[in-house]
Amino acid sequence: MPSRILKKVEYVRVNGGCQNASERIVKETALTINVDGEHYATAMILATLEKEFTVGNLYVQGVIKNAGDIKSITIKNNIAEVKLAANVKKRVVPPEVTTDLKVSAEDIFNGVKAILKSKVFTETEAVHSAGLFLNGKEEICIAEDLGRHNALDKVIGYGLMQGIDFSRTLAASTGRQPSEMIIKCRNAGIPIIATKGVPTSLAVEMAEKAGITIAGLVRGSSMIVYSRTKRVEGCDEI
Repeated sequence: MPSRILKKVEYVRVNGGCQNASERIVKETALTINVDGEHYATAMILATLEKEFTVGNLYVQGVIKNAGDIKSITIKNNIAEVKLAANVKKRVVPPEVTTDLKVSAEDIFNGVKAILKSKVFTETEAVHSAGLFLNGKEEICIAEDLGRHNALDKVIGYGLMQGIDFSRTLAASTGRQPSEMIIKCRNAGIPIIATKGVPTSLAVEMAEKAGITIAGLVRGSSMIVYSRTKRVEGCDEI
């Protein structure tokens, strides 16, 4: 794995006795984002897909409306310098995601399985993953980060840079899904999010109002669809 994201550490393993050992663990990197010369944010991230993370975060926060609102991005020494195009106005986010997209249960299972194949997680057990799938089937991007929020920003940024219609996508994410994840999906226009974990009660309430389908506890051949269930084929007949 690249040294930018993993570092070897020495330690003492205790298991019926003490023994010197070593292994690689993930690095935290502070990425500072400046927009038009002013400090916008500093985020602790896994140092991969930094440009995609920057674009995705600016998009879900409403700073930009599309990738064309960014004149340039340069990243050097963990500082992202963003220059916006002229006359960029803050994006007004619709309160509800509208789409006619429907996906099969198999699409959801496949999406969650795809993001669980992380080699970094296998070695360190210390990252979250997110994925974006067009029409619930076609893999657009899979990303890893220290936090599930950052991983989602990365795949959203990648999708925006590729001109993807987010209303035709399914997002998959590892771990618990709090309200902040639903806000990011709403602001990006993503109608479905699936996870091996569970949402919070507030996340379910917000998803129902925002027109977002949450599929949780996606494991084996079962799942729980918590909101907007009719987007999953078969559930629309109940």
